[in-house]
Amino acid sequence: MLDAQTRLHDTPATGGAAPAAPAIPHPPLMTVADAKAMSVADMNSLFKDHINPGQLHFMKLLGFNKIKVERAEGMYYIDQNGRKILDFFGGFGSLAVGHNHPRLIAQRKAFQDEGRHEIAIAFMSQYAAALAKNLAAISPGDLDMVFLGSTGSEAMEAAVKVAERAAGPKRPKIVYAENSFHGKTKGVLSITDSPLYRGEFRLVDRTVRVPFADIDAIRNAFESDPEIGVIVLETIQGGGGIITAPPEFWQELRRLCDKHGVIWVADEVQCGVGRSGRFYAFEHAGVVPDVTALAKSLGGGKTAMAAMIARREIYMKAYGSPKTAMIHAQATFGGIGEACITAIEALNILYDEKLIENSAVQGAYLLERLQGLQAKYPKIIKEVRGQGLMIGLEFHDFSQTLPLVLRPVVSMLDDKLKGSLSGFIGALLLRDYATLVAFTEYNRNVIRLEPPLICGREHVDQFVEALDDLLNRGIIRIVKDFVGSQIG
Repeated sequence: MLDAQTRLHDTPATGGAAPAAPAIPHPPLMTVADAKAMSVADMNSLFKDHINPGQLHFMKLLGFNKIKVERAEGMYYIDQNGRKILDFFGGFGSLAVGHNHPRLIAQRKAFQDEGRHEIAIAFMSQYAAALAKNLAAISPGDLDMVFLGSTGSEAMEAAVKVAERAAGPKRPKIVYAENSFHGKTKGVLSITDSPLYRGEFRLVDRTVRVPFADIDAIRNAFESDPEIGVIVLETIQGGGGIITAPPEFWQELRRLCDKHGVIWVADEVQCGVGRSGRFYAFEHAGVVPDVTALAKSLGGGKTAMAAMIARREIYMKAYGSPKTAMIHAQATFGGIGEACITAIEALNILYDEKLIENSAVQGAYLLERLQGLQAKYPKIIKEVRGQGLMIGLEFHDFSQTLPLVLRPVVSMLDDKLKGSLSGFIGALLLRDYATLVAFTEYNRNVIRLEPPLICGREHVDQFVEALDDLLNRGIIRIVKDFVGSQIG
């Protein structure tokens, strides 16, 4: 009797039944239902085993690991116990229109129900074309050539590449700022000013570092180094602790770039899409960069969407001929259908519901209320700053919040304790007041506030009253309560 392998080899090329493919065993996969029903303990275990055990350590310190978000709506997360958590974190500025806006859900459902196309590589996409047209209509000046992607890093990579090609091979150097954050992919990591994120990766060279908002340092760099062709700056530094620059800085930067032929790239990934009280934060200064980038809120909190927008002259220098057109064309998921229609609807919501104006109004009110708290707790709150609904709340070093007798001893530990007070306050706001805030990468004494732009006066009051009640406990009790939260 012939074995299976012999029979397979002896089967004629034509005629007869095709051999059956060997069975592939079904691995022990979790279903969507399994994921939805997962316990908090199992979430912790799987995160530790398969995602990031080091990150879980910090989540435990803050109490974030005890939360299972069941759903989200508007300004709130709803946890496994039905508790509504006020979102003043906003996904680092990703939720301009709030959680699960009904108009976005309706558009996405219609797209799916009608079986419309997602991947349009061989063909043109009407959805990508419409989104690009909308972005050009919103953008000032001649910012009208659009590259679509999925993440802020991808949009910033595209921005730096188009600027570098337009600047030309004789001007390869890029200026960037201290405490900058432009992404973690290797190209933009080279202009992200973080030893932690840079690790020991081999990065792109030919970069020039200057202090943020220091126009004299930029002028000196431009005048002393003719190889500088590009400058890349966040309009508002997010990771740096919500740091702004006055309009005069941006106006003089534009003049210097024009004078020296340097291409200005404005990173608006976090501060764009209305967060500052204008669609782009650079609009407050009445100037227009050569290239900019958006992400985060562009996806409406429902999808990953990013865009680079360049002046036509810059874009055409880089990719304007058939020979160069495909050097940096959209990737497979650049301009994917459902993501595009989500962004199109999100932009319309932004204007229909006057969320940009709301950001300016509620942001000014939030600043005013927080400045009142600063006056009430001057030994705890060092500074309140920001623009629109992108606000930084900076606390004093830990030693400065303690009684005078303790300060000399504790001050020697301030560097090691940096971020501890903001962490204690963030953890207790979540535990005791169902309020979520964020932190910053470089100045760990800063709490970052970026609520959805649908934020109302009542939400500002709810947040400020919670923070006031917490700070009223005093530092010693805040520390004790935090320690108790770790033991309990």
